[in-house]
Amino acid sequence: MRNRVKRRLRAIMAALLPTLPHGTAVVIRALPRSAEVDFARLRADVTDAVDTARRKAALA
Repeated sequence: MRNRVKRRLRAIMAALLPTLPHGTAVVIRALPRSAEVDFARLRADVTDAVDTARRKAALA
């Protein structure tokens, strides 16, 4: 299960990284529940988290 989550997160971030400023560092901590959700839900959750981080970075 852990490897499946890792592969899914890599695929999701491969699509999102080009949209981030050059040099941006991203750390994702996958909770055990991540193994239970489908790919679409995981992608939505990661995308929401990245969008929230962007908004916070813009305010700083």
